[in-house]
Amino acid sequence: MNDMKVFVVEDDRWYGEYIKHIFNLLEIENVELFSSGKELIPRLKEHPDLITLDFNLPDIKGDELLKQIQSKSPNTEAVIVSGQENIQIALEFIKKGAFDYLVKDEDIKNRMVSMIQQVQRQIQMKSRITELESLVSMSNSSKRKIISADKSMDRVHDLIEKASKSIINISIYGESGTGKELVAKAIHEDSTNNKSPFVAVNLSAIPESLMESELFGHKKGSFTGAIADRKGKFEEAGSGTIFLDEIGEISPSIQVKLLRVLQEREITPIGGNGTVKINCRIITATNKDLKEEVLKGNFREDLYYRLIGMPIHIPPLRERGKDSLLLANSFIREFCAYNKLDKLKLTEEAANKILRYSYPGNVRELRSVIELATIMASNGEINAEDIVFQPIAPMKNLVNTNMTLKEINEQIIDDLLTKNNNDVRKVAKILDIGKSTIYRMLKERAS
Repeated sequence: MNDMKVFVVEDDRWYGEYIKHIFNLLEIENVELFSSGKELIPRLKEHPDLITLDFNLPDIKGDELLKQIQSKSPNTEAVIVSGQENIQIALEFIKKGAFDYLVKDEDIKNRMVSMIQQVQRQIQMKSRITELESLVSMSNSSKRKIISADKSMDRVHDLIEKASKSIINISIYGESGTGKELVAKAIHEDSTNNKSPFVAVNLSAIPESLMESELFGHKKGSFTGAIADRKGKFEEAGSGTIFLDEIGEISPSIQVKLLRVLQEREITPIGGNGTVKINCRIITATNKDLKEEVLKGNFREDLYYRLIGMPIHIPPLRERGKDSLLLANSFIREFCAYNKLDKLKLTEEAANKILRYSYPGNVRELRSVIELATIMASNGEINAEDIVFQPIAPMKNLVNTNMTLKEINEQIIDDLLTKNNNDVRKVAKILDIGKSTIYRMLKERAS
């Protein structure tokens, strides 16, 4: 990052040269001096990477010039350099978007070097994010929602494009939270039937007793509570798409009825005397291995082959490289706009924390984490402590093992220590035991 462009605004010529010298020590040669704000403003169109800004310029105050920089060159980082060591003023500038506030004292050189290195890392991160976003070159709006620049998703994008050009049934596989419904919507919106409805049904959320009515509809008086005719989801979809999520959860009796619908392309509402032809495309999704469910006898083999059509597997987020950072920045923009918040940026530590995590809850978990982080953020930044992961990690099954009681107790303590960031005091309180008990266990194991 020695090619970064820097403007130094300082009315004291000697001090301006001194700041320039600090940049030169780091082999940053593209540094230009300005003695006034009025001299700087016309040059903002050149969009430098960094501006160091004297707080007490003779013509324009630092806060007013900061506004001009943010308006005319929003991607430029601005650092206030002042002779006043005033914490309140420093905090105000940081809140207004300044990258840092440095005091002209005997330690200015060290703090200037540290600041420059931070800005360089920030610029590198922005560059990488821009590069990743440029790789997401999808041709329409629905595909652009599937944000990814990792090669593991190339196959998914390719299959979406192929699926949208046909009417074949689609089966989507992947862990919970990977975005199966988003893929189904992308296929629908890119298809020729995109003017017709997209009807999503979460089969695991419908009670068994209501499933048939929900899917196929019913006639008035066909059962207690049926006070009027009602269309089922298949009929609602018309010539559009019906998306059956969690298909692996349906009962054997519903499997039989669904098989008939697929074979005959017609439904019979509960209490009806006739059939209703259906013309919708069927997309299913599950986080189960349906082949395994067939082998276990939990899912009909003939229905499986009717539904499978074109299978699409969505990789988990932990296998998608730096997509977590790309998605995080997209969610930040989304939530800032939704909550009418000022623009936020991730610190380097926060970005690294996002990249290191394994995301057992996949994209859904990341979205939830970022939504909270945008609310917790302060001073225009999302810090590492604002990124709060709360994985659901069930304790290992301790039943029917050959473990001794002592080993079981140690396992319980280990699990709770892991969940609570090795906070011995907190774990002792949860288990209602003395801290010494935990320390003794750890000491015995280490010896």
